[in-house]
Amino acid sequence: MIRIPFMRTACAVLVTAALAAASPVEAKLRIAASTNDLASIAATVGGEQVEVFSIARPNADPHRVEALPSYMVKVSRAQLFLEVGLGLDQWANAILEGSRNASVQTVDCSKGVRVLEKPGGKVDASMGDVHPDGNPHYWLDPRNGAIVATNIAEALARLDAAHAADYRSRAEAFGREADAAWQRGRSLAATLPSRTVFTYHRSWSYLADAFGLEVAATVEPVPGIPPTVRQLAELVRVAKARKIGLLIQEPYYSAEAGRFLAREAGVRTVIASSACDAPTAGSYLAHFAAVLESIAGGRK
Repeated sequence: MIRIPFMRTACAVLVTAALAAASPVEAKLRIAASTNDLASIAATVGGEQVEVFSIARPNADPHRVEALPSYMVKVSRAQLFLEVGLGLDQWANAILEGSRNASVQTVDCSKGVRVLEKPGGKVDASMGDVHPDGNPHYWLDPRNGAIVATNIAEALARLDAAHAADYRSRAEAFGREADAAWQRGRSLAATLPSRTVFTYHRSWSYLADAFGLEVAATVEPVPGIPPTVRQLAELVRVAKARKIGLLIQEPYYSAEAGRFLAREAGVRTVIASSACDAPTAGSYLAHFAAVLESIAGGRK
């Protein structure tokens, strides 16, 4: 009679211990990401072991994101936070601080990527919103996306050693898919009548470099500063002289310059987000085809 309660108690303890031991493995790792692009790559690499959400909306300026309490609440439950780095998402610091999540691990996804447009010499206010460490829009080259995938896989492996091989295997597979997307993009870009374009901001430098386009000039004379009438007139002159018929810009910039260039030089504007549509697996690489097809369709 004495042994039965003891056995029940012992079984209950063992079951509780087993559940406690199993829960860290079975529970999904929560990943917070600054942008949809990082989130999409994380969803691909993490697979069924992760739950991912992103903060910056794809049609909003990723340089300027309000640190809302709702973001802080979500980050408070995350084990991993993915940041673009290179000074683009400094707003994330306020969200991390407000989350009061001392255990969340932060990953600078720019580690190891090939950075373009590093300013030489001293950086000052006359240069506009320039980034001292270089252009932070590196995700617009799928080859850099493959590096990001490796960074994420290693971070996940540290958090969840039981699935480390899965994360690394998915990152390797993603790298192959990214290379294929790069090859397809170059083939598509090669069919364009002209590969010389204008961009509004310097956000498209990596896409141009990856796919063999040339950015003749940016509408912004310096990052973050809108053009004057005189500067727009110079762009009209360049467009006519070099037969440039396309401007690429994000939806959150003013359309005034595009209308002026269309009226004075016949330049067409392609409105494209620099971020992919959704924080889901597959969205990141699909975005390259969508942008390049828009560019091809916008040619005269």
